[in-house]
Formats: sequence, structure tokens, C-alpha cells
Amino acid sequence: MGIVETIIKKVLEKGTIIEKTKLSDSVYKIRIQSDAVASHDFVPGYFIRLGVGIGQDEISMKDKVRSYSVWDIDKEKNTIDLAIATHSQGIGAKWVESCTPNDTVYFKWKKGKFLINNSADSYLMIGDLSALSHLYIINRNLPESKQINSLIYSQTNEDFFSDIDGTTPFQFHKMNENPSSEIKNSLKSIVPEMKGIKMVYIAGDSRVCVALTNYFRKELNWSAKQIKTKPFWNPEKKGLE
Repeated sequence: MGIVETIIKKVLEKGTIIEKTKLSDSVYKIRIQSDAVASHDFVPGYFIRLGVGIGQDEISMKDKVRSYSVWDIDKEKNTIDLAIATHSQGIGAKWVESCTPNDTVYFKWKKGKFLINNSADSYLMIGDLSALSHLYIINRNLPESKQINSLIYSQTNEDFFSDIDGTTPFQFHKMNENPSSEIKNSLKSIVPEMKGIKMVYIAGDSRVCVALTNYFRKELNWSAKQIKTKPFWNPEKKGLE
């Protein structure tokens, strides 16, 4: 192992995989236990940067770390849960398919801006499979008084999985890749039902994020404060968070 990787392991938090479960045809649940969990000031919407190529010299340094949404956290048991999709067949997908319980992992907390926000009365969650666990934890931590609508899509129904508590609070839709036009048509019946101060979370495919952000801003005249967007991946780029 090189000097750079030795340094990486010293600056990242250390954890152990204690559970690996296949949730659907293309998604795994990974539970990591670490002493770094209990003391962390966690906010729903945080990510972790996870080392997925450490010890593999054939992998470039920029590909050794990937960002994943924290799906759930248990500070009493010092655990965090991740849901990792394998559609991309990239380094992260290969790692999650090969990792096993008792493996040591290295990670770092990442805050970002795609966080829970309680200031609205009604919410709309839009995303693909890569965003599902992230939207789940935000939804799960919003007050019960909030109105929540959703549009979660994938190319096959076998991809979807329930939330960590076994519930399925979102509306699942079978759609082709990059279904921006189809989503806009669906929004014509969803948005008018939203009450009070409105907010939308849009995540996943960068093409959909851009198209829908423009739609809400230019066609529906929503303000920037009402629109929270996070592109998790881009088909033309490698390693986009």
C-alpha cells in the first residue's frame, strides 16, 4: 500500500461492516459499525465518503472514494446504514458486490446542502433509485403534519425497495431512463394538490435534475429556496456524486 493510502486511512474514520443484505435486484443494504457514529452531530441528508478501492493499486486515487447517502443512523449501536445500487457497474458497484461482513472500511462525514428542511407545509420528492434512500430518511424525519407527495422512478419495478422501517411511503413509477417529459406531465396533477408553502427535492440523474429545476423555476415560477436539487450521477461523467 502506498504512502497516500496510508495517509488516507489515518485521516478517515474506521468502521466494520456488520451486515450486508440484498434489497432488490440491483440494491444492497450495508450496515457499518464505528465508534465515530455516536459523537457525530448528524442531520438527515448527510453523506459519507467511503473508501471502496483502498489496497487496489490498479485503481486510480480519484476512484478510490465514493459518496453515499446515510439511509439510517443508530447512535446507541454506533451504526449507519447505506443503500448502494449496482446499475452503474462502476467501482462502487463492484465493491458492494464483493464486500462481506467483518470487512474494515474507511469513511468521512460529508454534510452537503441536500438536507432536511422543515420550513415548508407541503413537499414533493422526485428521484431515481440512486436517490431513494436519501429521500427516505428526509421523509422519515419530517413532522407528521407535513403534506408529502412523491414520484420515484426506475426502469423496472424489481429495483424498488421499502424504507428501513419496512414501509413504502412513496409512489413508485416504471419509467425509461431520463424521463423528464413524462415526469413533467405527471406533475401537472401533483403540484396543484400541494398546499401552503411548497418545497421540492429533486435527486438522481443530472439530466432530470437540470430539466426539472428549469421547469419549476421558469414554468411554475418557484423561487430557488423552494427547490432543492442534488445530481447523484451523470451518464457522461465518471464518479459524479
